[in-house]
Amino acid sequence: MGANHLGLTDWGKHYKLSRMWNDVIDLREFYAHRLGRNAQRMIRHELRQMWPDVKGLRVLGIGFPTPYLGMFREEAERVIASMPAGQGVMHWPIGERGLTMLNDDADLPLPDLSVDRVVLVHALECSEQVRHMLREVWRVMAGSGRMIVIAPNRRGLWARADSTPMGHGRPYSRGQLSQLLKDNMFMPGDVSRALFVPPINLRVVQGPAAAWEKMGNRLFPAAAGVIMTEATKQMYAATVAAESRQKRSIQTAPKRSESLNRVPRTHR
Repeated sequence: MGANHLGLTDWGKHYKLSRMWNDVIDLREFYAHRLGRNAQRMIRHELRQMWPDVKGLRVLGIGFPTPYLGMFREEAERVIASMPAGQGVMHWPIGERGLTMLNDDADLPLPDLSVDRVVLVHALECSEQVRHMLREVWRVMAGSGRMIVIAPNRRGLWARADSTPMGHGRPYSRGQLSQLLKDNMFMPGDVSRALFVPPINLRVVQGPAAAWEKMGNRLFPAAAGVIMTEATKQMYAATVAAESRQKRSIQTAPKRSESLNRVPRTHR
């Protein structure tokens, strides 16, 4: 069966340089149906394995994180969601006081060192300001804070499926994601993977999704739909960068040349 029959995009079309945000309505619709519900369940399972306890912590989600933040609300001190202007915002949680905010992806309206845990999902692959966005995350994270980036896997089927949010924007390999984090003053740590079930919205495929996950994790880890990388702040890197900027800003006045120190003879 060809890729077009599976609803997958042509491999070449996927690697467009331009990036774009998914629309918030499309994201909501995706998670309201079987394919999205399965994706939510599999990613949430891995996320919980990586962060089994967030009691008393302040949790921030960036992108479209609401399908994954609800499980933290009972134990965390505070849970909020930041949604980028290019994507749009929706009220969450339903029937309760809103915990979402709309802002530029490179400008978080939060104080320095104000959050303990950050989840980026449907964010990194879509932003045109990746470096600025990560620097903002670095700014608001506490010194002991941790971040998990959930990004489409460059080698997985989900990154080629236009029918899913993972099929939009720029996917990453594990190495690319780790290097990007290092370049922006983060230290990559534990890595997990999810979505080994093919992105085909058929009951015969999605029904045994849990079995797909177990088999894929054991036998084909490189074929995961998403990569989940945990990272911490590089405090030393920030100090070195600040010192380097300070040194460059101090310009030493050039020494006066010997010829300038001479008193010219007067002509007789």
